[in-house]
Formats: sequence, C-alpha cells, structure tokens
Amino acid sequence: MDQYERRVGTVSRGIRCPIIREGDNLAEIVATSVLEAAQFEGFELHDRDVISMTESIVARSQGNYASVDNIAADVKAKLGGETVGVIFPILSRNRFAICLRGIARGCKKVVLMLSYPSDEVGNSLVSLDKIDEAGINPYSDVLSLEKYRELFGENKHEFTGVDYVAYYSDLCKEEGAEVEVVFANQAKTILDYTDCVINCDIHTRARTKRILKDAGAKVVCGLDDIMNAPVDGSGCNEKYGLLGSNKSTEDKIKLFPRECKDLVLDVQDRILKATGKHVEVMVYGDGAFKDPQGKIWELADPVVSPAFTDGLIGTPNELKLKYLADNDYKDLSGEELKKAISESIKSKGDNLVGNMASQGTTPRQLTDLIGSLCDLTSGSGDKGTPVVLVQGYFDNYTN
Repeated sequence: MDQYERRVGTVSRGIRCPIIREGDNLAEIVATSVLEAAQFEGFELHDRDVISMTESIVARSQGNYASVDNIAADVKAKLGGETVGVIFPILSRNRFAICLRGIARGCKKVVLMLSYPSDEVGNSLVSLDKIDEAGINPYSDVLSLEKYRELFGENKHEFTGVDYVAYYSDLCKEEGAEVEVVFANQAKTILDYTDCVINCDIHTRARTKRILKDAGAKVVCGLDDIMNAPVDGSGCNEKYGLLGSNKSTEDKIKLFPRECKDLVLDVQDRILKATGKHVEVMVYGDGAFKDPQGKIWELADPVVSPAFTDGLIGTPNELKLKYLADNDYKDLSGEELKKAISESIKSKGDNLVGNMASQGTTPRQLTDLIGSLCDLTSGSGDKGTPVVLVQGYFDNYTN
C-alpha cells in the first residue's frame, strides 16, 4: 500500500464563533472563524468542503424577531378575533407555546384540536398500546377532553415531563381566551366547531389546507400565513411565516431566517479570495432523523436548509461497496478486489437510479444529509459551534 494513501474519509468539525448579535456582518464572521480554526488547528481547506451555519445565527444577525402582540394582531386581522380552530400543533414549549400565546391573545375562543396518539413529529400524547386497550380508532374517533381524561388520565411527555394538554389549555386561559380541547385526526372535524382555522402542521400543511377549503372553511391560515409580513415593524418570514420559529424570550420568538442566498454566496466568495478554494456553503436548521427511543422525528423546521450554494443541489450518486464485494467481485480479494472496485467507481454513470449496485445507498437531498450531520455535530446546547466544516463528503474510495 502506498504510504501516502489517505486513511480518513469524511470529517465534520464544529467551528467556534463569537456570539452573534443583530446587525453583525455574519459572512465576515463565519469566513474568519473557519480560516482561524484552520490556522490554529493545523488543517487546510479544499475544494468542495462544506461550510454550514445554523439558521439561528442567521436569523439573529437579521434581527428577525416577533412578539406575542405582533402575532395576536396578525391573527385577529386575518381570522376575525372570535372563535378560532387551532389544529394539529406540535407539542413543544420551544416551538409552539409562544405562537399559541399570540393566537389566544388574538381571539375570544380557541378550539384546540390535537392529533393523537402523537403529534406530527412524534411527541406522544398517549401510547398506541393504551389506544388499543381502549378500543379506540384514532383515524375516525373524536375525543372530548373529558373522554380523553377518562380513558387515559394525565400523560406527561417522556422527555420534558410536561402534560401538554393542560399546559396549552392554561396558556390560552392566561391570555383571556376560552378554550375547548378536542382530539381528532381528520382535519375537517374542526368545522363542527368553527369555520375559521389555523392549521399548525408543518410538512402536511398543503394537504390540510386543501381538505379544509374543500370542506367549506371560511378562513384557513397555516402557520406559514401568520407573520409572513411585518406587523408594527416586526420581523417576518415571507415564505414560512411562523414555521421554523423558536422561543427567544417569554414574549418574543425568533423567526426562521429570511432570504439568505446572498449570505452563502458571500461566504463562498470570501473563502475563494482568501484561499483559492471553491467551497460550498449552506444554512441548516433541524436535521431530518428520528429518535428510536422517543420516536420523535427531529425535523420541526419547514426545511433542513433554507439556503445553499448551487453545488449542493441534488442527491448522492453512489455505488454500494458491500454489494460490489459480495456480488460482482465475490471471487476477488486484496489488491485485485480493491482495483476492480476502484475501476467500477471511476466508470460509474451520472445517474445510478435503478442500478442494483446502488441499492442501500441514501438517495436523499444532499442538503438534508449534510444538514443532519451538521445538526448532530453542532448540538442544540452549549457547544458554542454554530458553524460546522465538513470535509471529504464528496470523496469516494478512489480519492
């Protein structure tokens, strides 16, 4: 074996940065942080390295915030301020509680319709085993709060210890709104209570809106239709509204970043000028993966990546080494096997869809895969690495 042959493939590094504030020149800070990390840690940048930054620092540098009062004003203007159906919200203090507070402040009554046995991203209200024992069909059965409590009692979230049914109800009451809680999985059920509806689901929102409109709803807004324009000088998100927002303070949320393609291009250009290397750059939020213990799907943002350079468009085009070793070249070993597989990789086509030798690879969007890797690398707590450098991602066995 050549003594200079590379022994390392993909490397993911969390890059420490200063605390980002509104108005900061984020492109300069990110590029400088990566370049200084390379200098101090003794590594080099290469073509097709990927520099990723969290959506949080992007939104913060943009000053993209909204208050409970802003949300309330928008809800009242768009839904009339009387009885509003709030359906299919996720169960999250960070993601939805402030939104619900604003919605409740903007109307007289909230009919809160929760999907069960879990929300859209897997947060459980009641176990499937308990549903089975009770003889309930979650697809068709509608439960009142009284019936839910009678059958299932109090159910605290496995990880947070919060009874979200009580928590969300109390939030609405604190804002002066009457609240009625219903458990159902058919969107049009809400029309038995009100014809003004906010559907709070994330990835199924387009279908839910269509069903409600076809069933005769008077007003239907998704969370993406609330705060999609400034209210009294607030931030907003023209494309996603409240989707992708996070709690900032007790009466303020940080919205998902606004248009930021210019930002990723700026970082890319700064690295090119400083090093001569053409890197790819992206903004990432939640990764797209599922926790096997709690059954929670991580992706509470509307997309993994709201902005990325063009080199990150598309999906991987990879052969499965295990398949080649066990099938096409099962009689080879050692250097002969290595050479045969290397030749297969070098001669592979541009599109391996349908090729058996690519089965078991991951044909998801590059930004979803890399964003998930970055989300796991940066963590969601106190690591202080809101920028992640991924190297070698586009390499293969022959590089």
